Amino acid sequence: MTWTQWFIFIFIIQVIHGLGTWKLYVKAGRQAWEAFVPIYNGVILMKIINRPWWWIILLFLPIVNLIMLPVVWVETSRSFGKNMPVDTILAVLTLGFYNYYLNYVLDVTYVEDRSLDPTTSSGDWVSSILFAIVAATIVHTYFMQPFTIPSSSLEKSLLVGDFLFVSKFHYGARVPMTTVAAPMVHDTIPKLGTKSYLFDDNFEARNTSWKNKLQLPYLRFPGFENIERNDIVVFNQPADTLLNMNDFRPDRNYYKPIDKKTNLVKRCVGIAGDSLEVRNGYVYINGKKNELPDRAHLQFSYLVQPKTNQFNPKFLKDRYDITDGFGIMNSQNTYYFSAISDEAVAKFKNHPNVASITPNKQEKGVRDSNIFPHHPDYNWNVDYFGPLYIPEAGKTIDINLEVLPLYKRVITEYEGNTLQVKGNQILINGEVTDTYTFKQNYYWMMGDNRHNSIDARAWGFVPFNHVIGKPVFIWMSWDGIKNPRWERFFTTVSGSGKATSYLIPFLVLLFGWIGFNKWRKRKKASK
Repeated sequence: MTWTQWFIFIFIIQVIHGLGTWKLYVKAGRQAWEAFVPIYNGVILMKIINRPWWWIILLFLPIVNLIMLPVVWVETSRSFGKNMPVDTILAVLTLGFYNYYLNYVLDVTYVEDRSLDPTTSSGDWVSSILFAIVAATIVHTYFMQPFTIPSSSLEKSLLVGDFLFVSKFHYGARVPMTTVAAPMVHDTIPKLGTKSYLFDDNFEARNTSWKNKLQLPYLRFPGFENIERNDIVVFNQPADTLLNMNDFRPDRNYYKPIDKKTNLVKRCVGIAGDSLEVRNGYVYINGKKNELPDRAHLQFSYLVQPKTNQFNPKFLKDRYDITDGFGIMNSQNTYYFSAISDEAVAKFKNHPNVASITPNKQEKGVRDSNIFPHHPDYNWNVDYFGPLYIPEAGKTIDINLEVLPLYKRVITEYEGNTLQVKGNQILINGEVTDTYTFKQNYYWMMGDNRHNSIDARAWGFVPFNHVIGKPVFIWMSWDGIKNPRWERFFTTVSGSGKATSYLIPFLVLLFGWIGFNKWRKRKKASK
């Protein structure tokens, strides 16, 4: 729905609320008209049910309000003496319309000084768990989200098995667009394997299904910094139509709302307004070779001919830090190594079993059909790509049949225009045009693992409305299942030089705080 449609919907909800509660407002000593005034009626209702005024804010936060609305329905009935379990069940199952029954049928009495403490231990547990979920959902949605590194596309900077905290507020927290969803999970409910949100994912139904009308328009709170070149960024994969990101041949395309597309983490090598080109696997921005931070290590694939013996994976990992997969690829026992850093190559070539080591790079001008823009006029591959302009909000470019493949998805899918080609003419929203002005910023996200990363070279630009946040902290790291990487616990993602672990200082502060609280409680008890 558009913002106008949402405002109309909220107004209707206010009318429904007023009609179902105005007598209850009067019995609580308020005026009947106060039940009908948007926002204000919520503030008054909080006073009636003896809850803090800021609860009204929680009622307007997507996802959080799905938890808070049933709480308010139950609290309203309890404020008029309806405390039995059956009253609670009816308040929830009727979606709050139980209050109509209290308002028009029963002669209820307002309980002005009712106790807010749960009367049973189970009630206490439910209350604690409920508000823990609310607090965690707010933090998860608007401030800091945990994230696990699933692949080696940024290996050496971020490792498979790193557990991150991703800041939502650096670039500005994005308000959830999917309004009906399970809290604190992404697109799938763990263990059950079912979709965690209400949405019709059939491509044909995306613009007609009533479920999809519940989507909020894109809105983002102001951030305090912009995405900078070489930042590591978490974002929604813009071309994701897979039910499972590990299944690249699904039975059909599954259309997803933006905030439920698969989360990815890559390095932003090109920002809005840049001209980007890949030469021999290296990125050039505005004609200059991109210099990565000192913690970043590019990796390329290699063909390695052994002299006699096979290579031992554990030895290569421990000695040369070669962590990605490798295997024999032909009858000559030539090995294919999917990713080796420059530093590792310099050492590995001196291995007594290495006869030769050759970079496995594609030639310039040889087209890879899996590479953006997936058009026969562009003979690009993972090692030779571009140049292309990365769109910037408000900037106008000349648009013609030659450059159209580069920006067609931007114009239609990301910016919501209709596009037709008639002969040599391009029609946008039904009008013939030879220029286009971009509505938002776009970015180019790539992995440092240049031959073992599915990134922007496969699906193109990342719109800013797909950006989730900035990884800032590694709080835990595991090499496989059982082996902790203690040196990576409590380290920062960005910065220069070797990362420093703050685990010991954290533990000292934690146990110091626990000890101080125990001492303070003993001191109070002794008085």
